[in-house]
Amino acid sequence: MLFPTRNILIALTIILSPITCAVAADPPNDSRPNFVLIIADDVGFRDLGCYGSLDAHTPRLDALAGEGLRMTNAFLTASSCSPSRASIITGRYPHNNGPACELHKPMPWHLPSVTGVLREAGYHTALSGKNHMSWTTPPQGETAPTPAFDQIDNGRPADKATQNTGGHARWVDAVKSCPADQPFMLWLASYDAHRAWDADGQWDEAAYGPMHRPDGLTLPPAFIDTPETRQDFASYLNEVTRFDHFVGEVVDSLKNEGLWNNTYLFVLADNGRPFPRGKTRLNDDGMQTFLFLTGPKVQHPGTTSDSLVSVIDIAPTITELAGIDQPATFQGRSMVPLFSDPDAMIRPFAFSEHNWHDYEALGRAVRDRRFLYIENDRPELPSQGPADSVRSPTHQDLRRAASEGVTLTDAQADVLRAPRPEQELYDRDADPDQTRNLIDSPEHNAVQTRLTAAMKTWRDETGDSVPETITPDKFDRDTGKSLKLRKKRSGESDPPPPGHDRDATLINREGI
Repeated sequence: MLFPTRNILIALTIILSPITCAVAADPPNDSRPNFVLIIADDVGFRDLGCYGSLDAHTPRLDALAGEGLRMTNAFLTASSCSPSRASIITGRYPHNNGPACELHKPMPWHLPSVTGVLREAGYHTALSGKNHMSWTTPPQGETAPTPAFDQIDNGRPADKATQNTGGHARWVDAVKSCPADQPFMLWLASYDAHRAWDADGQWDEAAYGPMHRPDGLTLPPAFIDTPETRQDFASYLNEVTRFDHFVGEVVDSLKNEGLWNNTYLFVLADNGRPFPRGKTRLNDDGMQTFLFLTGPKVQHPGTTSDSLVSVIDIAPTITELAGIDQPATFQGRSMVPLFSDPDAMIRPFAFSEHNWHDYEALGRAVRDRRFLYIENDRPELPSQGPADSVRSPTHQDLRRAASEGVTLTDAQADVLRAPRPEQELYDRDADPDQTRNLIDSPEHNAVQTRLTAAMKTWRDETGDSVPETITPDKFDRDTGKSLKLRKKRSGESDPPPPGHDRDATLINREGI
């Protein structure tokens, strides 16, 4: 029987070391730090206990907040699965990733990944769970950067009798199978909490605790209170709890394997919850993410940081911690100063964008620590969310209420509103749900001027543009059902993405 190299070395350490030595304190042969990035699928930042949820059962993430930094102003560059993940792994804005700014599209072949950069420097890299990332093929005669991962698995159980389709069943195996003589970076990605829900039917009460009860939940402000909506939200929270459990298993494994003291852990989500006013939206419920940072250089564990950060800052943070020069293509800024000073300023602005995800769309947003400014480049279209959310009981209950003449709140009405304002401005402190547009408020003229100038600079310097033709709707906006458009003939292609006319994939400026 073959044993993992790491287990053999740990066994030898136990035999040869004095009894007073702690195995957990002994670094592997290569003492460079390890990295683990855990990413949830479609989990809103408000839906963890330590981020203020009144209902979510997230004991392991709540405990993790006491072991590192908990970021309260962390933002995604896209509230859409694959564009968001592409942005994190390349350290670039979506439109600077070319076609990958839209759902299910590949990244340009010439762009390196942070995992590939580490791999080239001698790191072992592995992905377990949801992948959702791809690169184009290099032209003949060209050589692409080092591929992102040494190994990839889908996170499903090797034992088919085990019911777990959440993408996290092999995370602990990924930790245990890392070579002992190499530092590593693991990209652990769950399918929780993506629709359709599967945690309910695979529930392990001994591991996860009791399910969420629909009748006791506090519903988000955009929801209509019906039994169907309550059950929909409860099933989602069950997925959040299952994700929480497996994050805890990874933490336990790192500690048991003697790796915790030399490992940096990043835990976040790829976009907001898959409900009205969440996923694909430019408001905070779409773009803000929970973000936990732990590791040996974190000097004040249990601290909350309000510093403004973007997920494109993760890649340069990792390369700095690893002692590796970052590639010129990274557009983010290192968060390492926060590890010693949680109040350090990393960036004055965080930029986000929304491009095609099931429906024609194009919008941009910029935030500082207090205000949010949005430009809608397709204002005639509603921003109702992705097709799977539109098909949901929650969205359909909202549509039904509107059709029956029920008076909707501002948050509810905003889901169905068309046309939308071309510009929006919100005070995130005074109006956390972003329902009061201040764009015409004279007292906020200075704020608007500052943020519009920041937006213009960013769009100009990073090569953003607004194409005349962009990818059209592929699903019905009322029902979420596929429009069953004909497949493209050979040689046909989608319209070019934003920034194509300005060679945005070759631009590395950060735009601040």
